Amino acid sequence: MRKLFGTDGIRGHAGEFPLDEKTIKSIGKSLAKQLAADLGRSPRFISGRDTRESGEAIERAFHKGASDAGAICESAGVITTPGVAYLTRSQGFDSGVVISASHNPFQDNGLKIFLPSGKKVDDAVERQIEEDIFSGHSVDETRSASDHVTANPAFRQDYLRHLLDEVSGSRFDGIKIVLDCAHGAASDIAPVVFESLGADVTAIHREPDGRNINENCGSLHLEDLQASVMETGAHFGVAFDGDADRSLFVDERGQLVDGDGTLWIMARYLKSHGMLANSKVVATVMSNIGLEIALRSIGVELLRTPVGDKYVLQELLDTGSEIGGEQSGHVIFPHHSLVGDGIMTALFLLRAAGDKGISLSELASGFVKYPQILVNIKVKRKLPFNDVPEIAAAAASIDAELRGEGRLLLRYSGTENLARVMIEGKDQVQVEERANRLAEVIRQQLGVSA
Repeated sequence: MRKLFGTDGIRGHAGEFPLDEKTIKSIGKSLAKQLAADLGRSPRFISGRDTRESGEAIERAFHKGASDAGAICESAGVITTPGVAYLTRSQGFDSGVVISASHNPFQDNGLKIFLPSGKKVDDAVERQIEEDIFSGHSVDETRSASDHVTANPAFRQDYLRHLLDEVSGSRFDGIKIVLDCAHGAASDIAPVVFESLGADVTAIHREPDGRNINENCGSLHLEDLQASVMETGAHFGVAFDGDADRSLFVDERGQLVDGDGTLWIMARYLKSHGMLANSKVVATVMSNIGLEIALRSIGVELLRTPVGDKYVLQELLDTGSEIGGEQSGHVIFPHHSLVGDGIMTALFLLRAAGDKGISLSELASGFVKYPQILVNIKVKRKLPFNDVPEIAAAAASIDAELRGEGRLLLRYSGTENLARVMIEGKDQVQVEERANRLAEVIRQQLGVSA
């Protein structure tokens, strides 16, 4: 069975398979038929999109396919991914569909499908959609919905109220904030939220034209945000990605506070307020060992998962933990939302600073990021590393050298013939030497000949 769905839904070049009009219609029809069979009635869908120029056409095609199968479809228009996830639950929809490619350039787009719980649809639904598409099931072109999708502005207002309710009682009067909206879904939402709470807001990159989303701005390009924080004397800078399910921060000195830093700040804040009941934080294998060491110093255990927010979420639910996330800025507070919400994370972080009466840089103190290096090696084949004695021996030797004050992560790329060596430790020179030493062993045993 060929696959369309990755860890974050379907993604690709807009207008090309699987994001061509016919395939999008087929996805809508397949999802509607599956839910109708499970529910015994016509399913209700809500959709939302980011600011890419291809978003409206994709949303329209999805509505056509789903409507042809009897679904009732409504649109929230341009809204964040967590906004759609929230509305799916709060408004009683059977599924929420987000048209976005997150941090990717405008030429890309994608589909994410949520259940009322806030979780993404399960693997069985995704596999059935793939089977319907690859088996050639097509939509009925004789019946179709209107060529126009009308967004209901009440949905966005409901989501705005929800965000404000999450920090009910908090005010940010006198706090200067810079928001980098990435010309994306946060552009017309985030400034309103923070201004409503009294903050002095400077918003940059909030003029989407369909093609400038994420272009030299947002969570992948922090230079403008850092410069603006310093120029305006702001207390706090926030960078969103295209669909605002992640956020990265800049402190008053212009220094980055990434997802690991956010997990450290919020874990310490929650623990001090008795809201970290099991003393656990969930992160991925890519989170810096400095986070693990800092959390251990306050009696909190770091649980690691494979890379991907769906794995973080599952571990949060399995362990009953209160917070988890990724270095990239996806942070999930499962008691509030099962989806990363960049605006909500920023609100919580700002509230933590206000409650403590200290700056963001002071909040982040106590977490020291260890030097890290990642080396990629082209390989002919992906043998288990432990099945190659020379590689296993070299890795074991480096593990012993690190002695709990560093970390080795050895894995293969999921999409390319690459072995990845990642090493962290206290000393940059030693980290590089060890990574290159192990990389050379892998190159000799599995590498592609020059």
